[in-house]
Amino acid sequence: MKLWRINAFKLGVLITLGVVCLYLLKIPFLEFIELKALDLQFLARGTEKPGSEIVLVTIDEKSLDELGRWPWSRRVIAQGLDLLSQYGVKVIGIDIVFSEPEQESDSRTVQSFKEKVRDLGLKEPSLEQWLESWEKERSPDELLAQAIKKAGKVVLGYFFYTSPEELTGQKTVAQKDQDLPTGYSLTRFKSRRAKDFPLVKAFAVESPLPSLAAAVSGSGFFNIFPDQDGSIRSIPLVVKYHDQLYSPFTVEIVKKYLEEETLSVQVADFGVEEIRLGQHRLLTNEQGRLLINYRGQAKTFPHYSFSDLLKGRLSPTLFKDKIALIGATAVGIYDLRVMPFSSVFPGLEIHANIIDNLLHQDYLTRPNWTAILNIIAIILTGLILSLTLGRIRATWGFLFVVLVFLAYFFIDRYFFQRFNQWLGIVYPGLNIVLVYLGITAFNYMTEEREKRKIRGAFQYYVAPSVVSEMLKNPEQLRLGGEKKELTVLFSDIRGFTTISEQMEPEALVHFLNQYLTRMTNLVFRHEGLVDKYMGDAIMAIFGAPLPQQDHALRACLAALDMTQELYEMQKEEQTPGTPKLAAGIGINTGWMVVGNMGSESRFDYTVLGDNVNLGSRLEGLNKEYGTNIIISEFTYENIKDQILCRELDLVRVKGKDKPVRIYEVLNRLDAPDKDQELVTLFHKALAYYRQKNWLEAIALFQKALQLNPQDHPSQLYLSRCDQLIQSPPPTDWDGIFTFKTK
Repeated sequence: MKLWRINAFKLGVLITLGVVCLYLLKIPFLEFIELKALDLQFLARGTEKPGSEIVLVTIDEKSLDELGRWPWSRRVIAQGLDLLSQYGVKVIGIDIVFSEPEQESDSRTVQSFKEKVRDLGLKEPSLEQWLESWEKERSPDELLAQAIKKAGKVVLGYFFYTSPEELTGQKTVAQKDQDLPTGYSLTRFKSRRAKDFPLVKAFAVESPLPSLAAAVSGSGFFNIFPDQDGSIRSIPLVVKYHDQLYSPFTVEIVKKYLEEETLSVQVADFGVEEIRLGQHRLLTNEQGRLLINYRGQAKTFPHYSFSDLLKGRLSPTLFKDKIALIGATAVGIYDLRVMPFSSVFPGLEIHANIIDNLLHQDYLTRPNWTAILNIIAIILTGLILSLTLGRIRATWGFLFVVLVFLAYFFIDRYFFQRFNQWLGIVYPGLNIVLVYLGITAFNYMTEEREKRKIRGAFQYYVAPSVVSEMLKNPEQLRLGGEKKELTVLFSDIRGFTTISEQMEPEALVHFLNQYLTRMTNLVFRHEGLVDKYMGDAIMAIFGAPLPQQDHALRACLAALDMTQELYEMQKEEQTPGTPKLAAGIGINTGWMVVGNMGSESRFDYTVLGDNVNLGSRLEGLNKEYGTNIIISEFTYENIKDQILCRELDLVRVKGKDKPVRIYEVLNRLDAPDKDQELVTLFHKALAYYRQKNWLEAIALFQKALQLNPQDHPSQLYLSRCDQLIQSPPPTDWDGIFTFKTK
């Protein structure tokens, strides 16, 4: 059935539907490629200038050289906090988890002295109280807690464990199973099912010391979960722990900076529906993940060395009303992260990028409607290419595909750079490539099949050079016909029936094969097409299948060569009993239907129409006029300046009411003067004949016979003149000769 027969359009549609299915299935490998494409978007955009609200106080190589190797005493961190508070910093975020107490030499000395007092049995309460107070005052952890509390603007962080494998050393789940204050002041689950939505879930936590946690203004989790390739492109704003929802370190800093009291989250059946910080809506996906709109390479934000801060080398104005993030950037002590701009990127700077996004509300988004857009883009590009690629050449098809791909690429890039929206390019791009490759391969196989069919159908009927040209445009030879102005040639051996009766069958076959081969080669020489053989007859077409502006001339030149070739064959066959060879050729030019006629499995390339029939009738007239080549007036108009012809008659052939002027092809224009003189005499005689001046006509026809005693047309007209003298025609005689037979 035709419905199920594959073609380029149907193949393109099938490929497009397949890509839509791949998009809906979210194939991991393709999703990975999509992420890499997003990285390229960042690289193409380059560095953007961040806001001025954030500064980084870094524990860098310079600080380690001046203040000693890491970890430092927490006294040093406390000194830094005191200075930042004095400089007017609005919020301080510390990217360090102080989860274990610091063991300092003074603390160990006090502890040893207390044990010695107990061993000696000295039970003086005032001594013990003094020792406790002295130890507390000298404790680095206590000094840090006091500095945090004094500053009143410090945010710390903690790490969630999301699987048992993350616990190391002697740590156990029980030891790390602690309660935390939730960062969300309002949590709403819209249904029971919403409570079960699979958000990021933690079962243990690595948190700061209780004394430090009690002193801070806020805290949030540090966790940043990488994508499958290890790169950080988003951050979860929601983690579920002990049936409570917790916010990240960065959101808590922004909350403190904006002096917002309310941080709310709403979860629906499909996932996180909305997160609000005061009046600000934080745009996330259903998993509560926020895409990070990276500003650029490392050190895009201002960096100041911690040692420069402590040694008073920095102006207080650098920190006035800023968010100061304290963390490590020195090689070997900071957490290495992978992001679109770099494979080695400090986690502290990732926090800075997120905070900057939240403050300016220009984080990267991927709205829900992008899924619909991707499906529409896949279908639209698939349909456009499916409708186009099957109708144009491969080279133009490639250029068109590149144009379509670039159009979508620039649309995707425009939305990324102008609106910070990630549309996605992989699936539409994949569809463009697959549809192009599929249809191109299909077209190639189809064209090869068509070329084999054409080669098989035409290699014996046209010259090899013509076949080669035809193979460049096989679509021109589809089943069916089209109307064209062409020239048709019919050739037939005179008296072939008599000849065949005089020859043995084997000799007859040999003769026919030799004759047809030599005549066919002459048709090929002038790039004609042998339509068919009918016994000794040949039907040839000029002007198809390849267009030829001079198809009438080609046909006449081929006819002259065929006449000469037949003469050469006659000279070669001088054995007794060889019949005399003569052929009649009829040529007509006009509009006719040409194309493949037949079934899809078997067809003939041929021509149909009245003008074809006229060409056949003209071939038969040669025996009436004793000529070799007769052409119609339509052919004559195309070759009169290049071929020597003479007008023969105005005839009405059998089956036609309208008379046709016919001409005999004599020679090329460089013919001998004798031929030129014969034509001139004949035309004058013909004019007298049509004027009913029979005697003058007879005189000129006789002169023509003196030039060529074998000129049969002159002999024919002499006979006609005699008949007309004996039996004069009616007064309305028009000189038209009507043939009653073919």
